[in-house]
Amino acid sequence: MQDYRFSELFEAQKKHFQNHIKSSRPDARIVKLKKIRTWITTHVQDIRDAIYEDFRKPSVEVDLTDIRPVLMEIEHALAHIRSWMAPRYVSTPLLFFGTRSKVVYEPKGVCLILAPWNFPFMLSVGPLISAIAAGNCCILKPSEMTPQTSRLIARMIAELFDPNEVCVVEGDHVAAEALLKLPFHHIFFTGSPAIGKKVMHAAAEHLSSVTLELGGKNPVIVDETADIEDTVSKLLWGKFMNGGQSCMAPNYVYVHHTIYTAFCEALVAMYARMFGAANEPSPDVASLVSDRHYERIASLIRTTVAQGAKVLAGNHSDAARRYVAPTVLGNVTTDHAVMQDEIFGPILPLLEYTHRDEVIAYINTQERPLNLYIFSTDMTKADAIIAQTTAGSTCINETTLNFAHPDLPFGGVNTSGIGKAHGYYGFLAFSNERGILKQRRGLTTMKLVYPPYTERVKKIVKLVMKYL
Repeated sequence: MQDYRFSELFEAQKKHFQNHIKSSRPDARIVKLKKIRTWITTHVQDIRDAIYEDFRKPSVEVDLTDIRPVLMEIEHALAHIRSWMAPRYVSTPLLFFGTRSKVVYEPKGVCLILAPWNFPFMLSVGPLISAIAAGNCCILKPSEMTPQTSRLIARMIAELFDPNEVCVVEGDHVAAEALLKLPFHHIFFTGSPAIGKKVMHAAAEHLSSVTLELGGKNPVIVDETADIEDTVSKLLWGKFMNGGQSCMAPNYVYVHHTIYTAFCEALVAMYARMFGAANEPSPDVASLVSDRHYERIASLIRTTVAQGAKVLAGNHSDAARRYVAPTVLGNVTTDHAVMQDEIFGPILPLLEYTHRDEVIAYINTQERPLNLYIFSTDMTKADAIIAQTTAGSTCINETTLNFAHPDLPFGGVNTSGIGKAHGYYGFLAFSNERGILKQRRGLTTMKLVYPPYTERVKKIVKLVMKYL
């Protein structure tokens, strides 16, 4: 689709929004959400098949991390949309005597959703649920790196919506760049910080509001009180789910020196139970999405091992399948290649620490992460770590589960993201909170201080400054 067609599409949605969508009531939005829910529940196998074709993601993970979160998002919106849309009345200070004020939640308008490839269904349709719940029109661009899923989403939207309300644009970065030239009322982007900066720069041309769901190096701290067996199982799941291709995945693990050896032994034993022999491709691990990503991950392992890291598990690969076995590296230091950037693949580096302060100091020298994970049975210590660090979200004795919690905001801080998503927070992201003050006709206390500024007015202002 040429640039001028994008412009025509945007203008058509803008007109449709103003004439038909802007004042939509809860019932109308509920009908749309239910239509999406019905389509998903009747096409579960199609979704599984599409994502498997794109990067061999196991069907269990598709169900748990692509389909179920979207259905939960819909159910949560259906249960709360009326209360979210209801005006919120605010109190009236004495200075505003005679007024009545409220906040109303109106849709922003025509929104652009730029979705990534790693959770291609969830991170396309999830933000769309929030946008529809808030009453917007949308153009959705899925990732070209997962073409089967992209086509399936385009089919779903074409079957359910008038393109003047919601439509899908397929294409590569050229299409995305063309879309970003348009004056969208809100842009929701999920991807890397580097591309997020480009999106924000483009949005600045039109002062479009943005939600940027980015990523970063998510730290894990395992202190001396942690339940080792519980910790290793949760870490292996959180890290290697989706083949490690997740912005929420643990990026590196600091383990207290008093339990480091026992921790490594337990982790290797749990690894064998979860993924089997390291030299055989596991059917329970997704492939990497492209040859370029495969080469990057394979090279990162080779370089880090050459620098002195020890392979504790994994390190088998199959270029034809773009498969890299979940790989655990011990004896890692902060100078190693694997510690320089977000991994976004199936590598789990382990570092040993003695004093908590050294770990906190390192974390605070890095860009602020999307998630921070703490494993400890001492909540005083866990709370101390939280107090001394900053992250978009934090899990104690768990990994990644916060993403699916319908009542928690999800999003990063600075380079790991701007704005929040999911549930009520997603509704707010796509809404304009419009303050409305209503004054009784002819009545206002401000008339007491209108010009001319006589001595009487000055005395009144003095009283206001002192008492109000």
